[in-house]
Amino acid sequence: MVLLQITDTHLFANEAGSLLGVATKDSFHAVLDAVDVAARPFEAIVATGDISQDHSEDSYQRFISGIARWPQPCFWLPGNHDYQPSMASVLPSPTIKPCHQVLAGDYWQVVLLDSQVQGVPHGELSEAQLVMLDEALTAYPERHALILLHHHPLEAGSSWLDQHKLHNAEAFWPVVDKYPQVKAVLCGHIHQELDRIYHGVRVLATPSTCIQFLPDSSDFALDPQKPGWRYLELRKGGEVVTSVYRLDGDDFSPELDSCGY
Repeated sequence: MVLLQITDTHLFANEAGSLLGVATKDSFHAVLDAVDVAARPFEAIVATGDISQDHSEDSYQRFISGIARWPQPCFWLPGNHDYQPSMASVLPSPTIKPCHQVLAGDYWQVVLLDSQVQGVPHGELSEAQLVMLDEALTAYPERHALILLHHHPLEAGSSWLDQHKLHNAEAFWPVVDKYPQVKAVLCGHIHQELDRIYHGVRVLATPSTCIQFLPDSSDFALDPQKPGWRYLELRKGGEVVTSVYRLDGDDFSPELDSCGY
């Protein structure tokens, strides 16, 4: 089972919408084109939040139009920039599905969590989300598990960004610790690549399809690295084989002197 992760697209209703010097619709489509050129088979797309930057229904429609080139299903969860009423009214379709649990092939399940706290950049998992996670993992002890959420559930190493991590990670990890079948946690939000073992579980984060945040920075800083995406191969024995890819060339350079957004 191979998944394609696309995250933090930050799309606008206006097709010329730009985030800190990067036209997000153009960078999104450049990533999609690169995936097409790579021609690597995948069974599903996971979109791990911040699909929209302006809360508009048109921005979500722009996302749908972009990935409509592929017949594979797409499963999404909200990020801190998403507006769930617009998201819910536009995204449900035959191939784009908001859901909390996906049985992936014969050996895996994928659990999608909503860590959004309306109106603030940090994340938190409600009691209902924690109960759902516990019940999903209890229901399929024979399946390896991949957990998805938008916010990073550990410190990434940038003090300004770690203020906006999952604030109740101390409630999340005890649930995960109960289930040895949890092999990996996958997130977006930090606009950079992360691959770390934490509580015996692999924690992964993936570059945005637009701007990138500079790793290990005390204050807000942008990284000149290019937009990216990730493939995850979920193997029968519980191994996750994964790679991040980025666009080539000189396009999509951000305004590196920006102090925030």
